[in-house]
Amino acid sequence: MNPLEAVSVVLALAYLLLAVKRNRWCWVAGAASSAILIYLAARARLPMQAGLNGYYVLMSCYGFWHWSRDAAATERRISVSPLPLNLVACAAVVIVSLLTAHWLSMQTRAAWPYLDSLTTWASLYATWLTARVKLDNWIWWLAIDSLLAYLFAVQGLYLVALLMVAYLGIAIAGYFAWQKSYRLQNVPA
Repeated sequence: MNPLEAVSVVLALAYLLLAVKRNRWCWVAGAASSAILIYLAARARLPMQAGLNGYYVLMSCYGFWHWSRDAAATERRISVSPLPLNLVACAAVVIVSLLTAHWLSMQTRAAWPYLDSLTTWASLYATWLTARVKLDNWIWWLAIDSLLAYLFAVQGLYLVALLMVAYLGIAIAGYFAWQKSYRLQNVPA
């Protein structure tokens, strides 16, 4: 077991627990975890996951900035993306994933090009939803984390795989916590 993997997992759990509470410091923990995961994913021959974690570092800067504009977490209004947008996003994720996976399978030694691509492109969209405080981000994460738990386990990153399983539980809790806040913020005064 790599000590860096353990540190990354602890920071990732801190990120998600703080995100459920809509605490802007989640983005700092997330950036640190992702910086470590860039190295770990590259070493495990998961180039899309390494690139994804580079994106996470950048999105953490954006998320921290975006969430810092509000004085308090309770002022971060939760919204829901329209269903047509999510359907278009699903189609786009699948198409781009197929193209990327085909390229990876032809040009690299990527271990799991199709699953690596699918989870990466879906994660890009889900992270954007999270930064924009969209309730539906949690639904995307349930699907993504299920696939990632398998992907990391078969590549021998067992702590990261366990983290993905923990993320499933936290994503369920996050969905219900944000849904409750969403309903309360939309109750007429």
